[in-house]
Amino acid sequence: MHDETREMSLYQTDLSPEQMLKVIFKYTAKISNEKKLDSVLILMANMGREMIVADRCTVWLIDIARNELFTVVAHGIGEIRIPYGSGLVGNAISTGEPIIIDDAYADSRHNPETDKKTGYRTKSILTIPFRNNQGEIIGAYQAINKMTEAQTFSTKDMEYLTLAASYSGKSLESIMLYEEIIETQKEIIYKMGEIGENRSKETGNHVRRVAQYSYILALGLGLSEIEAERLRSASPMHDIGKVAIPDSILQKPGKLTSEEFELMKTHSEIGFHLLHSSKRPLMQAAAIVAMQHHEKWDGSGYPQGLKGEEIHIYGRITAIADVFDALGSARVYKAAWELDRILLLMEEERGKHFDPRVVDVFFERLPQLLEIRDRDGDIDMTITQK
Repeated sequence: MHDETREMSLYQTDLSPEQMLKVIFKYTAKISNEKKLDSVLILMANMGREMIVADRCTVWLIDIARNELFTVVAHGIGEIRIPYGSGLVGNAISTGEPIIIDDAYADSRHNPETDKKTGYRTKSILTIPFRNNQGEIIGAYQAINKMTEAQTFSTKDMEYLTLAASYSGKSLESIMLYEEIIETQKEIIYKMGEIGENRSKETGNHVRRVAQYSYILALGLGLSEIEAERLRSASPMHDIGKVAIPDSILQKPGKLTSEEFELMKTHSEIGFHLLHSSKRPLMQAAAIVAMQHHEKWDGSGYPQGLKGEEIHIYGRITAIADVFDALGSARVYKAAWELDRILLLMEEERGKHFDPRVVDVFFERLPQLLEIRDRDGDIDMTITQK
């Protein structure tokens, strides 16, 4: 009797109408303020699980390119991919109809492979497809194992999860479109940054390394994840103004004359004017980086001779990231420096060329920076100057 009582106490009860409203309002407010796909999917899964008192709730999406279904979020497990149309979720998405199953292993449509991989025992299942604003199915909710004493999902659960799916599908489409726009912007920025570097015989990996260094340093300085990510996306454009500099200067193997150097310096302002008219935060950040990455903490830099905190933090971070990578890379006019020599320069330029705080974080995060340099290094980086 004691064991039976303890087992019954583990069961939960369905939500009251008041509790249901609280759950819906809590999650819809959070979802409406989110811009990251993964975060929205986590909220969707949590909302569905709480609404119908399930043990787990999984959000499945369609990967058209690979003809697969995949979970970005699944409670208790990581990403899983299955062929499009397979399993109960595949059947629901293919037919557009919801499915309630009391015992998964008694249904031939259930794919037991996931349970075999995870050791989890699926019993009751509720699967609801969700659609975008055009009415096209883009994924599905799948709730696993009802946690009430009945241990099976009801038609009322189906109604509730259908409501969640209707809202979430439309919200998800907006987030996916937003992320697609951001990813497109990032890709364009990288490609444009590579164009600027390639004209001066640099490699595309230079802009990628500078981007990663900038991200690591930004986080180390206490910038938010959003700000650090924005800088990582914008910093590849730091030398975009080089597209307007003649090849005879960019590719000159020897030292530039004073006249040539003055012309070279104009790439900062050129880059700024190419970018600053955009109202997109990402492009505005790129404009700042292009203009200010050659400014120096002591005011001796260019093009504006800004000093100290007059220089935007994006410019101060990109400055040290760019110099660190440039010195460690072989270029048409020089061999790569050895690491000890680079680190000595960084110490010497603390408070002169570079913001002292950024230098301190540079040394704190040096192991991460070196890991990036080794992973994304150029073939010719093995050339060193003695």
